[in-house]
Amino acid sequence: MIRLTLRQLLYFEALSRTLHFGRAAEHAGVSQPALSAQIAEMESKLDCRLFERGAKGVRLTEDAIALQPRIENILNAVRELETVALSGRLATERRFRLGIIPTVAPYILPRILADLKTRYPALVVELREAVTATLVEEANAGRIDAFIAALPLDYPGLQIQELFTDRFFLAVPANDDTIVAPVPPESPALERLMLLEEGHCLRDQALAICGNVRPLAMASYGATSLTTLMQMVAHGLGVTLVPEIALSAAGATGEVRIVPFSKPGPQRRLCLAWRRTSQRNQECAELAGIIREIHAQNHAQGQPRRPAEPR
Repeated sequence: MIRLTLRQLLYFEALSRTLHFGRAAEHAGVSQPALSAQIAEMESKLDCRLFERGAKGVRLTEDAIALQPRIENILNAVRELETVALSGRLATERRFRLGIIPTVAPYILPRILADLKTRYPALVVELREAVTATLVEEANAGRIDAFIAALPLDYPGLQIQELFTDRFFLAVPANDDTIVAPVPPESPALERLMLLEEGHCLRDQALAICGNVRPLAMASYGATSLTTLMQMVAHGLGVTLVPEIALSAAGATGEVRIVPFSKPGPQRRLCLAWRRTSQRNQECAELAGIIREIHAQNHAQGQPRRPAEPR
């Protein structure tokens, strides 16, 4: 009988996802030699080669591709077993694997993590920041327990609770006095809109807001973070869309001016989503309530800072 270990399956999963021994080892929390040794032992037990090592990186062999879904099923079953054994409230001494999209993470995570630490000191929150499509895949595979993203999420296998509405504003160079508030959706200023690269939902939302105005800058720039876009705005390269939760950070320098849109202004709806079949439904619903509570408290305190509304 071939006796593969759970550790070897986990290392196989990490390497098949990253296709890089160093990153796989970092993801698994071990040294690269330790991971390489386990993969080599796994190949020896199975009497087949699983990964081809080359100058351009790592590639899965046909045998590895055939084994990959079976190994995923085994690991998902183990994760479900752990969840059932440890089912309970967030206060239990355990971990919660939370995914979050990049255009939300920097602006609400500090408050969420601080609040959870106060309420549940024994809780360990493991974070996964990625675009929506990746988070959906990881939630369905059982690699994360829940994730925060923007609606709509057209995935029938997910349970969804709406969190709050997040309005959009326009960030423009501070010395550009040609753009005045409020900005209409057909404003020529949107032709200079810079977008995040493909895969980010904020990109799709920005394009929807533009209507018939096509952003000319789209072909020239593709940033991976809102912070990068704000730096580009500060240097006069264009304008960009800023969600309300990011306004405090966006207005931190005197090189960027925040301008509201004409009413009714564009907005997005954020949600917490998790697998419908998850054993952690109660905990996910509890977390959604906590996030809504934190957001309501911040609004009551006047945060984040917003530009004055036009009269």
